[in-house]
Amino acid sequence: MAKVTYKDAGVDLDVYNDAMERLPRLVSKTYSPRVIRLDGGFAGLFQLDFANPLFARRYKDPILVSCTDGVGTKLKVAVEAGVHDTVGIDLVAMSVNDALCLGAEPLFFLDYVAMPKDNPPLLEQIVGGIAAGCVEADCALLGGETAILPDMYAPGDYDLAGFCVGVAERDELIDGKAVAADDVAIGVASSGLHSNGYSLARKIAFEVAGAKIDEHVEELGTTVGRALLEPTRIYVRPVRRVLSYYRVKKVVHGIAHITGGGLIENLERILPEGIQVVVDRSSWPVPPVFTWLQRLGEVEQAEMDRVFNMGIGLVLIVAPFYAESIRQQLKRSDLQNWVIGHARQGQKGVVWKTP
Repeated sequence: MAKVTYKDAGVDLDVYNDAMERLPRLVSKTYSPRVIRLDGGFAGLFQLDFANPLFARRYKDPILVSCTDGVGTKLKVAVEAGVHDTVGIDLVAMSVNDALCLGAEPLFFLDYVAMPKDNPPLLEQIVGGIAAGCVEADCALLGGETAILPDMYAPGDYDLAGFCVGVAERDELIDGKAVAADDVAIGVASSGLHSNGYSLARKIAFEVAGAKIDEHVEELGTTVGRALLEPTRIYVRPVRRVLSYYRVKKVVHGIAHITGGGLIENLERILPEGIQVVVDRSSWPVPPVFTWLQRLGEVEQAEMDRVFNMGIGLVLIVAPFYAESIRQQLKRSDLQNWVIGHARQGQKGVVWKTP
């Protein structure tokens, strides 16, 4: 009887080692002086503060903020297009933007990549995107796991999960409790679909409309694949600049990352009882990718609002006196933004402004 090996079962350790050897140069690009190098260790090490007094944070009462997310079926578009260097950015963005909503500074990121078989060039592309996202978010890619699962995934498929740990001073946490009547809601532009609603987007684009991944659509100004694979915008640097600018006065009362559930559900999550936000849907331009999908799929407006971000990726609820100053700061960071609504007393929730 022939001797069975791990390779016979679908896992080639030599190829796996090849894949692992490609990653250190990508990961090291994300390191800050707070990362303690431990090559070959079983876990990553990260010091909360800087040893260098010039950069020391001198935390008084630090709170760790953690979150996790994935990319969803946007990965199916990446596989179809053969483009794998952007979904890693999405993976980082979905978590660091969530941590940002609490006013946290993202510290480090961990990833989980699951594949049916070892594919070093593919893994290199994916982790390259993750590293690029971490650099943009100013957080270290401290470690990760690559799982080879030949019986779990179809050939060519893979899955991603990401985990972010951040920190904020207790008295600087932003939890929405300070949102009050007359506060201003500033909507910050998304880069497109981000990483939500792709089951519906794929169904409309490829099943209903019969579009091809490389088909150029005049309405979109690009191909279907490029439009659907536009990476999720990372808001960390611009928003943290705003928060740092107002160290003494707490003028940002709430931050909402607009993901699944749209504006209504995600804004409501951060509102205190007795406060509602009235949103004017005419206050910002809806990007073409949303109107294109809505038209092709004959999707009801309420369904679009619930599934997609509709062009608003982040909302800051701020004290009215500082709203224009904050808007200008965001503009200087090349972030389009609009006053999309105002807070008022009423039943907790979000309502659309009536004409």
